[in-house]
Formats: sequence, structure tokens, C-alpha cells
Amino acid sequence: MSNELEAFLEYISVTRALSKKTVLAYASDLVLIENSLDNSLLALDTKAIVNLLAQHKNKRTLNRKLSSLNAFFDFCHKSNFLENYSKIKLSKLPKLLPKFLSYEKIKSSLNLIDTSTWIGKRDYALILFLYASGTRITECLELSHGDIDTEWLHIRHAKGEKERIVPLAKQAKFAIQEYLDTLAYEKDFIWVNYKGDKLSRISAYKITKKYLGVSPHVLRHSYATALISGGADLRVVQELLGHASLLSTQIYTHIQKQDLKDTLDVCHPLNS
Repeated sequence: MSNELEAFLEYISVTRALSKKTVLAYASDLVLIENSLDNSLLALDTKAIVNLLAQHKNKRTLNRKLSSLNAFFDFCHKSNFLENYSKIKLSKLPKLLPKFLSYEKIKSSLNLIDTSTWIGKRDYALILFLYASGTRITECLELSHGDIDTEWLHIRHAKGEKERIVPLAKQAKFAIQEYLDTLAYEKDFIWVNYKGDKLSRISAYKITKKYLGVSPHVLRHSYATALISGGADLRVVQELLGHASLLSTQIYTHIQKQDLKDTLDVCHPLNS
């Protein structure tokens, strides 16, 4: 590993205080490039680097590595290790629409859950809660009993440490209460595994995958899609989802566009 690369990794780890996982990701990308081309990054020709990375078929993987390189070169330029540099352009990605499930699909899957056991009641309540609240799975798993009021949900462990309060559907609250009434463990947090410990992200993933065939995050998309389809204002959905920018919420406008097209197909005489 070159001295410049060591300095960069120390900078993002100590000065910028990035997470250990993020630092390891940067290190993995940049060390791999150095080792593959058998030279320090600053001594390498940009064209040689791009040719090496062009072997990646997955454009998202390619862009992650290019972003790592740009961050490294920017650090070197500001630290006077590098006189001039040109930012490497990222590969253009196709715009992906969020995957979501219909209410009918979710409802039919919920009916397959055996709720005669507390585990079944937990799985049922968890899926219903995710669809009813639109919470991120990390926010969901951090919930404690005091976070659910009569009709409101207090999300204290939100992304970016921004708390928010959202309404919670009565059906979801009722399902949670039924699950908690059969729970033998007394814990501060709501979602527990069979040992009474806090439910993990992997376990939550297995639950939604088992009954719905998707990750928990798809239920968040399904929640937003249901709201937009029902006529909810985009800024209201932004607030409910806890998006810092409206741009993040605008991925759901494809639902509005599809509704407009369907209406035109049905109502306009030239489309009959």
C-alpha cells in the first residue's frame, strides 16, 4: 500500500470519522487497483485505471470504485500530493423504478401466516406494521413500547438522527398488541426473536422473504406507492417517509403518471 493511500485511509477514518465498514470499502477498492496494476495510484495512468475497471459488467460496482478513486485523488490534490487531476466521470445508470407490492398481494400473504403461535403473531404484526408505517427496517427494529401512542408512532432512531412522528393505522396497532399479549418476554424493544433478544435485520429479512418473497424495504416502497395512488400530496409522503429531499420522494411519481395514462385510456374518446 502506497504512503498516499495510507494517509487517505487515516484521513477518512480519523478526521472524517467514517464508519469502519465505509473505510474498509474504500481500502478494498483502492488497494485492489494498486495491486492489480502493480503501482501506486498516483503513478498510474488514468486510462489504465479506467480500462481495468471497465471489466466490471455491473455499472453500480464500477461507479462505487470510480467514486473511491475520485475521493482519493481529491484528498491528494488538497494535501499537495498531486498537482492537477481531472475528476473521473461516473457511468450513467438506468433509472430504476422502486419495486412494490399491491395491497391484495400483501393481504393474501398475511392470510397464510399461522397466528396460533406468538412467532406467527410477531411475523404477521411485523409485516403489517412495515406496510402501515413505511419505516425503514432499522427504524422498525429499534422501536420500544413507549414509541407507539394511541394513534401515533414516534420514530426516534431515524436516518440522519432526525426524529419524526407519523400516524399508525389501527389494524397495525391491534396486530402488535395481539403479538405483545402472547409474548413471554418483558423487553423494552418490541420486536424479539425466539430467545427474547432484539430481532436482527437478517431475521426480519428472512420473515418478509418467507411470506412475501421480498426484502423489508419493498414494504416501505409499497407504503409510499399506496399513498401516491390514493392521491396523497408528494410533500406529505416526503414527511411520512422522512426524506431529507423531495428528490428522493419523486421516484414515486411514476405512479401518478401511470394513473393519468390509465384515466386517459378509459375516458378519452380517441383512446377507445
